[in-house]
Amino acid sequence: MIKTMLHNIKTGESLWGDESLFTEWAENPDLWIWADFDTADPQRENELFIETFNLHPLAISDAQRERHPPKLEMFDNYFFLLMKGLDAYTSGIDFNTIQIAFFVGDRFLLTRRNAESVSVDTTWADAENGGVKLSRGPAHVAYRVLRRISDRYTKVVEELEQKLEDSEAEMFENPRDDLLESLIVYGRNLKKLRRIFTYHQNIFSQLSRREQSFIGKLERHEYTDVFEHTERLASLTSLYNELSDDLMNGYISVTSHRLNQIMKVLTVVTVIFLPLALLVGIYGMNFEDMPELKIKNAYYVLLSVMGLIVISLLLLFRKFRWL
Repeated sequence: MIKTMLHNIKTGESLWGDESLFTEWAENPDLWIWADFDTADPQRENELFIETFNLHPLAISDAQRERHPPKLEMFDNYFFLLMKGLDAYTSGIDFNTIQIAFFVGDRFLLTRRNAESVSVDTTWADAENGGVKLSRGPAHVAYRVLRRISDRYTKVVEELEQKLEDSEAEMFENPRDDLLESLIVYGRNLKKLRRIFTYHQNIFSQLSRREQSFIGKLERHEYTDVFEHTERLASLTSLYNELSDDLMNGYISVTSHRLNQIMKVLTVVTVIFLPLALLVGIYGMNFEDMPELKIKNAYYVLLSVMGLIVISLLLLFRKFRWL
């Protein structure tokens, strides 16, 4: 599906439709266009990108690939931006991403994705309702989409802080295997986020410093804002990644300590009962000539000796602080 928006710079009027508006845009230099390619036919995309907008074939190829690292390429009259955005169903740290391609020129903004994008669709709805200043041009509208992409990541990262705090408290109160599993998932996804933010941070850093005729001073400030926002996300992600690693190590230490305590108790019990079992074993043998068995109070003497052994061992363990 291809959605199209035309905005007249002089009159301030906007027109919404499909690819049939491409001809009108090409004929009127007062118009700038935003075309959103949502799971459109790749062959048709190629034709429109090359014939209508004169885009570079290699940039088109990168935009249409299912997986490609985020990148920025500057051309004479436009720039190509490839971003990783969260998919429409992501609500937490266990996330999935989609590729969102931007072609931003003086008179056009082209967005291309192969799945539903909340950031693009929400910005499109805001533009239809007058919530976006279309008179600011394609570079500003692209910034609005990019800021929404960044804001969705922000929500995921900030919610993780509370989850890590809860995991830390639960680690001491009720350590269990699924808690360790959650920490491993957090650590793995935080590493993915850090990689994405590193790419995005470099891209926004370049955009904030580039001087192009279609990127005004105000737009550069906006891209600087996204850069600083992404830089903060990268910093938080690194911090939370270290924290999750510390929590995993702490969990292993706590469980090892508890296991050692259990083994210590079992060892003490074993040591106490070992001499008792020895005495029971000796006097449980079926020999005819065992003089002690004929003593009148031999049973009570043996119980007393066994009790004395238990008390002595307990006092000894107490002295050495094993109990």
